[in-house]
Amino acid sequence: MVTTIKRYLFLVLSALFISSAAFANNVTVSNVTLTGQDATNDYTFVEFDTSWENSWRTSSAPNNWDAVWVFVKYKVGSGAWLHATLSGTAGQHTAPSGSTITPSSDGKGAFIYRSADGSGTVSLSDARLRWNYGTDGVADNAQVTLKAIATEMVCVPQGSFSLGSGGTGTSEFYLYPTTTNPYLVSSENAITVGSNTSNLYYSSSANGGDQLGTITAAFPKGYTAFYCMKYDITQEQYVDFLNTLDRTQQDTRTGTNLASGTTAITNRYVMSSSSSMSYRNGIRCDATIPATGTITFYCDYSGNGTGGESDDGQHIACNYISWADCAAYADWAALRPMTELEFEKACRGTASAVANEYAWGSTSIAEAANITNGGMGSETTSTSGANCVYNNNGAVQGPMRVGCFATASSGRAGAGATYYGIMEMGGNLWKRCVTIGNSDGRSFTGSHGDGVLDSTGNANASSWPGTSASGAGFRGGAWGGDATGPRVSGRTHASNTDSSRLDSSGFRCVRLAP
Repeated sequence: MVTTIKRYLFLVLSALFISSAAFANNVTVSNVTLTGQDATNDYTFVEFDTSWENSWRTSSAPNNWDAVWVFVKYKVGSGAWLHATLSGTAGQHTAPSGSTITPSSDGKGAFIYRSADGSGTVSLSDARLRWNYGTDGVADNAQVTLKAIATEMVCVPQGSFSLGSGGTGTSEFYLYPTTTNPYLVSSENAITVGSNTSNLYYSSSANGGDQLGTITAAFPKGYTAFYCMKYDITQEQYVDFLNTLDRTQQDTRTGTNLASGTTAITNRYVMSSSSSMSYRNGIRCDATIPATGTITFYCDYSGNGTGGESDDGQHIACNYISWADCAAYADWAALRPMTELEFEKACRGTASAVANEYAWGSTSIAEAANITNGGMGSETTSTSGANCVYNNNGAVQGPMRVGCFATASSGRAGAGATYYGIMEMGGNLWKRCVTIGNSDGRSFTGSHGDGVLDSTGNANASSWPGTSASGAGFRGGAWGGDATGPRVSGRTHASNTDSSRLDSSGFRCVRLAP
């Protein structure tokens, strides 16, 4: 992996001013421009180049590919950042040779991916996304600042899969009445939870769930194809999110008091609300901020007061994000939270369950006992064979760079990758998921975010667990936990509704495949 490249370009074209931004572990978006404006039908094309490393498409198992989810933010004059409406028709975009563009039907973004089998770095020139700016109420001659934003995703194809490993994990799913029998999900039809033969069930535990309820047909179970973020949200991604919000929203989405009227900041590490970096979260603001207006945030892992340097931890997984922070990010990016059933599908895929398995398909796990190149885009560990960040109460003290175990020769187990090539689904940070363990979680219908937050900075998507996290929980383990946490089917905290900003919790988003 390499350090993310971020560029801002200002061009004059049809009275429109444009900037570009890209973020993820190694994806770039560059040379952004507007072209082909049609003032009669009120659309124009956002043209750009994009590249990312460690890409693939395969027609053999697991029959999937990686992609980038690209969406566009814009503002008119000095106004607020808004979400651009793209065409929902694939034929109205222009895919570079060797790629496919599949937009979402709601026009909130588009997936770009290889059109044929292959692996390695993808470099695409002159991709074009049609922006229906008239739909957004933008005038033909408006002054517009625009950001084209990309993040890496992985396609999880449609198919049946097993819930539960048949192992000894806390409150693992099973086919009642035999605890060693995984439960097969073979459709998106409703699932009955209960203690009758052939029901889905799990043993009682403190945070396993209420063992009740029907999981409705609308609740996303993982059978239908969906895209999952390849990595947890990084600190750079969260910074770029914060920097598109207004002052009230920024205050809501950080831990430090940054309310209007505040000018002097002691706790500059704003996620942990501390004066010095805590558990490797380097997101920071200046000591003096404006009394009103927006604040500029940056990554400063090195602590020298200069943000965005090569050793400032941009690609470290972002901890200290609450459930409400996670939901707001997903809504802003026009994605959605992942359910705990989708979590198991993304890890195990269509392979047979292995008792007490990890996301990389075996029961073996190796701890990263140290960090090398700390804070850099090349951050990794010198521990031979390490494939998981866990049990590091003394050595690591926080999450590591996303994708830190993957190399050209690491293989699935060595990289700590799931069946589909998704990274760090076990360890590093807990994944906040929608639970089936209580009625609030089971009411989730899988609606996607619309790119817009409410005035306070909270998600406003329908059916999502609210800011209290009453329908959310945790799966997948974290840097400070033991070796049982990263197991695919362990549900020790599946219905733990802790809504606070934890040093051990992160997030990743999903979206149904168009």
